[in-house]
Amino acid sequence: MRMFRFVAGLSLAFLSAPAFAQTGLSQAGFEAYLPVLRAEALRAGVRPDTIARVFPTLTFSARTIQLDRQQPGGGPNRPNPPYAPYRARHITQALIDRGRSRLAAYYAPLQAISRRTGVPPAIMIAIWGKETGYGTIMGNFDLLNSLASLAYEGRRRALFTGEFVATLRMLERGFSRSTLVGSWAGATGHSQFLPSVYLRLAIDGDGDGRADIWRSQLDALASIGNYLRNAGWQAGIPWGVAAQVPLSLDRRAIANRTPAPRCAPVFARHSRMMTVREWRRMGVLPFGAIPEDTMASLIEPDGPGRTAYLTTQNYRAILDYNCSNFYALTIGLLANAIGR
Repeated sequence: MRMFRFVAGLSLAFLSAPAFAQTGLSQAGFEAYLPVLRAEALRAGVRPDTIARVFPTLTFSARTIQLDRQQPGGGPNRPNPPYAPYRARHITQALIDRGRSRLAAYYAPLQAISRRTGVPPAIMIAIWGKETGYGTIMGNFDLLNSLASLAYEGRRRALFTGEFVATLRMLERGFSRSTLVGSWAGATGHSQFLPSVYLRLAIDGDGDGRADIWRSQLDALASIGNYLRNAGWQAGIPWGVAAQVPLSLDRRAIANRTPAPRCAPVFARHSRMMTVREWRRMGVLPFGAIPEDTMASLIEPDGPGRTAYLTTQNYRAILDYNCSNFYALTIGLLANAIGR
């Protein structure tokens, strides 16, 4: 995603006056809302001196709202596009080569991080590459302005109020406002963590006692590993393996009947979980090494007769990072290529 930054007082100019008026939002409305946001921050325990320093500087980001409202929708009846074209665009040789270079450069510390988190180095590298192009595209929206604007807009007020408060807490930890920049939706640093995720899961990876996911690539990689560990990553098993599926497989018999806890359209493409041994008995043959007692579900991203994958709990940990089958498959396959 291409990112932009708009200086205070100029962001409204990037929307035409009629288009901006149609949003029903305004700088005046934003300023009228700020006392509500201030009260929420005080209630959450943010220091009064922090609030006094920050709130007079906040400005409405119309560009943030425009980008938020341009996000694609889609319901349960939306057709599933094929994965193969997406894979060709997002797993490039350049991305693989750059990932291999960084894996080699950080080999020893990544091994230590892997022992600490259970996550293979290539997975951490792949997420870094997918999220920010190995640190080349981290976004430069002012997080406080964007998150305050999204809270004011109101559709997901509780979410963005919480992220705004978390950003204030990061200021109180000593990070400068010029450091706290990222995507219009609040993702920041090499790892593209939301502020609340940073507070919960960022860890020190370079040994200096501070988790700096903006300036320290090792801190960001360690934090990615810690995120996946927290999401249920299981050491010693792959995220998944490609598999050959017989055309005669009764897909109704393997359908998942368990309600998805989140991201229902994403999990709707998964079969029920069975052991690899059980899949073999049904004629589904994995192409890679995977323990026979590993629980796995089948996903056929391009439909029957094309490459399928048996995916494990670790695939679900990647989905926790970004709940998209295309994202999780891309991370797994990119990591395979980097680590080869």
